Amino acid sequence: MGKALIKGGRIVTAVDDYVADILVDQGRIEAIAREIPAEDVPTYDATGLMVFPGGIDVHVHMETPMGNDIYTCDTFETGTKSAAFGGTTTIVDFAQQFQGESPKAALDRRLAAAEPQCSIDYGFHVILTDVNSESLAELPDLITQDGVSSFKLYMAYPGVLMVDDADIYRTMRKVGTHGGMVNLHAENGVVIQALIEEALEQGNTSPKYHMLTRPQLMEGEATHRVIRIAELAEVPVYIVHLSAEEALEAVVEARDRGIHAFAETCPHYLFLTNEEYDRPGFDAAKFVMTPPLRDHKCQHALWRGLKFDDLQLVATDHCPFCFNENRFGLLKSKQLGKDDFSKIPNGAPGVEFRLPLLYDGGVHGGRITLNRFVQLTSTAPAKMFGMFPQKGTIAVGSDADLVLFDPNERHTLSADTHHSNVDYSLFEGREVQGKVKQVFLRGELIVDGDEWHGRAGMGQYLKRSASGRIL
Repeated sequence: MGKALIKGGRIVTAVDDYVADILVDQGRIEAIAREIPAEDVPTYDATGLMVFPGGIDVHVHMETPMGNDIYTCDTFETGTKSAAFGGTTTIVDFAQQFQGESPKAALDRRLAAAEPQCSIDYGFHVILTDVNSESLAELPDLITQDGVSSFKLYMAYPGVLMVDDADIYRTMRKVGTHGGMVNLHAENGVVIQALIEEALEQGNTSPKYHMLTRPQLMEGEATHRVIRIAELAEVPVYIVHLSAEEALEAVVEARDRGIHAFAETCPHYLFLTNEEYDRPGFDAAKFVMTPPLRDHKCQHALWRGLKFDDLQLVATDHCPFCFNENRFGLLKSKQLGKDDFSKIPNGAPGVEFRLPLLYDGGVHGGRITLNRFVQLTSTAPAKMFGMFPQKGTIAVGSDADLVLFDPNERHTLSADTHHSNVDYSLFEGREVQGKVKQVFLRGELIVDGDEWHGRAGMGQYLKRSASGRIL
């Protein structure tokens, strides 16, 4: 890993916007100047291109077990390659604790799977499903020694992933004093389960009922409730994949009172609506994710939240299952729920299209500024989850994770050209303006147009510092 020089690009960070050269040495940014001489250094011409810090996606699910031998269809290798082609150079995935398993064992299991496969840098949140005195006792060491400073808990999926309010409180109290933060899937799981059972009893089995049995009110109620629990525990709280206006209102109200309540949203909630569930036949199953797509009113509220920092960042919740069975078998396919919407694997793809979608619909569409775009896709994730300033910015001493981006090139999003294992795209046929041209991971060129120069195993595990403390 030697030197490289990127010349004449328009460098855009969360706060800056200027034209300069970037000298890279040993994986980090060595110098930034108006003009740096190229003397026996590999040189890349960025004239006419924007240079962003590498994207950071803090919510993905690669080769993730969903129970009953169901797995997402992207491996760490295919998923991180897909992320790289979309300008993302760091992901934070999940290590799920199974019943009777220790949180540390869950992390070790996922590290063993990720290390030989990841082609970009990576970290993990730990999902707690078995909260007891032994598992709680492990959490401080996970934060201080293993660099895991964020823990996910579910308020949904009773009997599978859901924990009760007391366990949420206990976890918050245990991790808060050590720099940890709890991430919440906020839906009222027990009420939703009752709605699901009611729908099935009435013979309603089509994909649309996934949306109808997960109402906005139940996302709003759970978000309000868990923020109050965090307020009692005196710790920051982070709401994942926020989709409903009622949930956003709970976050805004808490932040107005000085509570450290944070939230992410996802591209599918910004660009798609619940009208997708009116598609004929089983095609609507492509859009079965949790929470489901909402209406145009929610979409407008989410964009406003991003503009005014009521929502802090955009992640993808990349959780891919093929639509067709014949690609990887029924257990990695939406067809598993052909006759029962409650059995459709929840999740949708998106890790490769986050940057071009947000640039096109956000910056080009006049909804957010260019600096805010970088903040949402790179800087805020790095700060929120303890990776800044190693990641998330273009500065001397930071990792040389760099994206060269053409703001004028138009292209069409399609499953025919993406690099994920999944056989469909939520945004099939959508034309966008702005395209990733080259991607550097710690100064090494890994994406050059349509060419792949990365390799499995070159990604490094990131031990993260405190989460939710640098805003």
